[in-house]
Amino acid sequence: MLYDVLIIGAGPAGMTAGIYAKRANLKVAMIEKYVPGGQIVNTAEIENYTGYQKLSGYELATNMLNHTESIGVELIYDEVTNVIDEGSIKKVVTPNQTLETKVVIITTGTVPRKLGVENEEILSSKGISWCAICDGPMYKGKEVIVIGGGNSGVEEAAYLATLTTKVTVVQDMPQLTADLKAQEILKSKDNVEIKLNAKVNKFVVDEFNSLAGVEITNAKGEIEVIKADGVFEYVGLIPVTDMVKELGITNKFGYVEVNDKMETNIKGIYSAGDVNAKQIRQVVTATSDGAIAVQNALKYLETWE
Repeated sequence: MLYDVLIIGAGPAGMTAGIYAKRANLKVAMIEKYVPGGQIVNTAEIENYTGYQKLSGYELATNMLNHTESIGVELIYDEVTNVIDEGSIKKVVTPNQTLETKVVIITTGTVPRKLGVENEEILSSKGISWCAICDGPMYKGKEVIVIGGGNSGVEEAAYLATLTTKVTVVQDMPQLTADLKAQEILKSKDNVEIKLNAKVNKFVVDEFNSLAGVEITNAKGEIEVIKADGVFEYVGLIPVTDMVKELGITNKFGYVEVNDKMETNIKGIYSAGDVNAKQIRQVVTATSDGAIAVQNALKYLETWE
């Protein structure tokens, strides 16, 4: 079977691309390793996606998935390990099969970056989390630390403040970098403390190898241990591009480089969403990228041979 379009990833960019491709009567499928929705599934509240005043990331992801299903977009649950360019035909390789397609659209997004400090690995998912909406309810009535002062860290810290007795935000810069509205919401919470210019040295464990707290070097250059029952890390993202690195379409940071048509430097291979080298990574820009990629793929397919 030869597909017109195979989309790797089923986040907002991928699902939008799937909808546009299906509406153009193309033979299309999305390939997703985990749960459709990408990073938005782990977002407590979304307030800046046009048409929705406020909803959870899970709700938005579900709405998008229902839309793709309602028009018959095929969804394949599998992991793509390699993409091979054979000119007009592209091969998408998984552990279970090799699929052939005329066009590939990469929408694999990103995964959370880790700090790489002492005791992080042994506490992963055992005190340290990268998903407040998933694990936040476990810490109701307890104290938690959020590491990171960007939009994700600040927004999730505000959410955690509604559940916990105290949230300490640790930021290694002189100021928070989240947008001002998110900062205002966070700072309005009475149970939030913000530590700026603070570097995380290690995670502190007790005699049972359970999380006890976080050791930081504070703004005064002093070593300080902050007690915590849970930690949530938001210190950046890593693009999911291992399967396409051999194609030479990524930059030195691993992000896919595209032009304003979402074209890579290989004809027939496009990329959309957070996996791209770009200025703003938001749901609305991801969906836009997905639509643009398909519109230009349609023009490419008109001359495909």
